[in-house]
Amino acid sequence: MSIADKNLMVKSLESQLADVLTMVQMSRVLQVVGEELTKYELVRTADEDYGSTDLLQAFLDAKKVEGRSEKTLERYKYLLQRLLDDVKVPIGRINVHHLRGYLSKEKERGIGDSTLEGFREVYSAFFGWLYKESLIQSNPCSNLGAIKIPKKVRLPYSDVDLQYIAEGCSSDRDKALMYFLHATGCRVSEVCALNRDAVDLTARECKVHGKGDKERTVYFDAVTAMMIKRYLDSREDDNPALFISQKRKQRLDGNAVRFILKGIESKSGGSLTNVHPHRFRRTLATDLIDSGMPIQDVAAILGHEKLDTTMKYVYLSNENIRSAYQRYMK
Repeated sequence: MSIADKNLMVKSLESQLADVLTMVQMSRVLQVVGEELTKYELVRTADEDYGSTDLLQAFLDAKKVEGRSEKTLERYKYLLQRLLDDVKVPIGRINVHHLRGYLSKEKERGIGDSTLEGFREVYSAFFGWLYKESLIQSNPCSNLGAIKIPKKVRLPYSDVDLQYIAEGCSSDRDKALMYFLHATGCRVSEVCALNRDAVDLTARECKVHGKGDKERTVYFDAVTAMMIKRYLDSREDDNPALFISQKRKQRLDGNAVRFILKGIESKSGGSLTNVHPHRFRRTLATDLIDSGMPIQDVAAILGHEKLDTTMKYVYLSNENIRSAYQRYMK
């Protein structure tokens, strides 16, 4: 405890005991308390008048100003409120043992390590911000180590997989959607948010808004442009969305796209497994790297700020590594 904090505590005791002790008694009590305080390393917690709800809202407001999306803010609020409801102590008194105990209970409940690591990253962002803003005296996450996640090989689609997917499409819309996902590597949320007028079929490019409402340009090939044109020419509605449902003529959402892909998977008779929209991003990243594109350019196409994130999308087969070695060692 700093000298300033020690003096504040002594003054607080003095004001609280003034009505019940004489001056001589007061002096002796404060002397004993002061001597005892020197034996301990104490920290003063955040003012409890500034409650947990206020601190949480202050954090969310700060992240909103920094440009975090509404979806991200909702996730922050949900995960942090669950933590606070469980530990049931003021934020300024939460320590690493509270966090470990909560994460341990979540693991016993069946929550996977990768999800728990996501929880930890949110807690680290929250308590790290509070500490930098001097709203808490110590950061309980400073000793909360990262959770080890088993490394899984996440395969891209093979050429055969892509052929099965193309053959499984039952409409011009589905073909245009599959080709577009593969050619652009867009997130499913980005594809669903696209409007028709955002797509330039002549230049074969379009602008999408990714995480944090960041705009970037993505590109596609001539075959994809042909598929989109064929699909748009077949439509008779005035919905501005690029991809819509066939019956209600409403903008497709992520769940609808995943449902379409699962239908294609089921029709393959077991030839396709683990078919989902995000796998197209992994496939494009791998194809571009295999073709020699610099990873910085691949990151820009996928909308990644960090190259480490892009590397997680790239599948390096032993055959590719061997070919690269032989090419550079000639």
